[in-house]
Amino acid sequence: MTDETSLTAAPTPLRHRPRPDRWPAAVLWDMDGTLVDTEPYWIRAETELVADHGGTWTRDDALALVGLDLLDAAAHLQRVGGVDMAATDIVTSMMERVIEQMADDPPWRPGALDLLGALVDEGVPCALVTMSWRRLAGAVVDLLPPGTFAAVVAGDDVERGKPHPDPYLAAAARLDVDPGGCIAIEDSPTGARSARAAGCVVLAVPHVVEVPATLTDAVVPSLTAVDVPMLRRLLPA
Repeated sequence: MTDETSLTAAPTPLRHRPRPDRWPAAVLWDMDGTLVDTEPYWIRAETELVADHGGTWTRDDALALVGLDLLDAAAHLQRVGGVDMAATDIVTSMMERVIEQMADDPPWRPGALDLLGALVDEGVPCALVTMSWRRLAGAVVDLLPPGTFAAVVAGDDVERGKPHPDPYLAAAARLDVDPGGCIAIEDSPTGARSARAAGCVVLAVPHVVEVPATLTDAVVPSLTAVDVPMLRRLLPA
């Protein structure tokens, strides 16, 4: 992994100084479970990998990994699932299984593409902030119109992943905006903690796990209920 101060492989940051009527300064998107419904794919990949090594993997085991840094998830698979592989090899194996599953029919979460398009139309920059590594993040970004995301921060781009604030701080830095003027959209407690620790306004869209209201500024059942004016209302005056 690389330190967030030396992310030479990252896209060129968008130097964005939004007009007051175009706030938020940026919207920072989680990926798995928020933008695309890959959580079932991850659970299947974990279950298959553990089974290949003679272990058992329960749904509770899988849910404990939602939102985690992938190397932390790999350590859990080694410890609990008995997977006798190097952590980086575990991550690579799972990512390839997920990419294979989503290749033919990307599982976009309801309302996600409409909200992304509306933000682009309004000139509000978006960044993808995911604990999936750049190989998988890039596969998802490549399915979208060019320029949809002005920056991507992946799990292998930062030294400390979610729930630490580093991923969201890195995204705000690449966009050259104040994290306090950004809205983070998350589906997990781990991600919500990360965004909140970075100073972002947090909008939770729970999916496979609940997100405590204490970690968020608002909770919605689906992104179909969200538009740009609603996002603006979440920001402090």
